[in-house]
Amino acid sequence: MTRATLDKQPHEVASMFDHVAANYDLTNDVLSLFQDRRWRKEVARAVDARPGQKVLDLAAGTGTSSLPFAETGAYVVPCDFSLGMLREGKKRHPWLPLTAGDAMRLPFRDGAFDAVTISFGLRNVHDTEAALRELYRVTKPGGRVVICEFSHATWAPFRKVYEEYLMRALPPVARAVSSNPDAYVYLAESIQSWPGQRELAGLLQKAGWSKVAWRNLSGGIVALHRGTKPA
Repeated sequence: MTRATLDKQPHEVASMFDHVAANYDLTNDVLSLFQDRRWRKEVARAVDARPGQKVLDLAAGTGTSSLPFAETGAYVVPCDFSLGMLREGKKRHPWLPLTAGDAMRLPFRDGAFDAVTISFGLRNVHDTEAALRELYRVTKPGGRVVICEFSHATWAPFRKVYEEYLMRALPPVARAVSSNPDAYVYLAESIQSWPGQRELAGLLQKAGWSKVAWRNLSGGIVALHRGTKPA
């Protein structure tokens, strides 16, 4: 299985990411027109990692997203359930404590982290609400969550253009740069079926997070959600 279906069975999603690990970061650069680098900077700013703090970077893939946190002096744990991604990450960043884990059953104790974050991975989890509860569980009281995920463009004309890009232009581009272009057909479909900004905020609140807020990036193509675990 090299392409997941929208019911997002964990073994299918893990296998799909195993097959794209080698060129994953390059493909993301190309398909996002290098906007993904800006989005990750916004994530780092929102997480606001500090020296000595413990940060969980869930769905970290090859660990590229974890580097900005490590550079602040924080102790960052990159976690992913794709062993192929983790192996590729270990080649590139052997000093990072890359950890295999399922977002719905995280292998960490209660209250282990000052901050938890997941970028472009929550959409791929089989049970979104279970993952949000697990992130809540492993966060210290007073700690914070930052979620960066594809969302829905807020301006109707732009949304139409963007959706056309997803379904028509993205697959041919993926065929040119990815080792598994079918995975990016799933990507396009999963973005379209994902809840909107307000709905995701509601799921965060339901999981127990307080002070939930979001802001749109790139016209709502991406949304950055934040929340705090009550002290």
